[in-house]
Amino acid sequence: MYVSLIRTGIPALVGWLVVLAARIGLDLDPAALAGVLAPLAGFVYYSVFRFAEVHLSPGWGWLLGYARPPQYPQDKAELPPTR
Repeated sequence: MYVSLIRTGIPALVGWLVVLAARIGLDLDPAALAGVLAPLAGFVYYSVFRFAEVHLSPGWGWLLGYARPPQYPQDKAELPPTR
């Protein structure tokens, strides 16, 4: 759980920082800019470094906050019995 949260939070943080940087010197509506650029920048950041982690070197995962993708159990979870 920790790994997945870190690897989601780092791209979100980068997206926010890109929005802050884009506001400097631009005369745009801040809400519109943040609403479009933050998710887009986070998505692009995650995509680039996830691709690099898989196809170039696992070390690129550090730029997502943790150098190893989260591991999920392969077996199916048992549901609790219903009453």
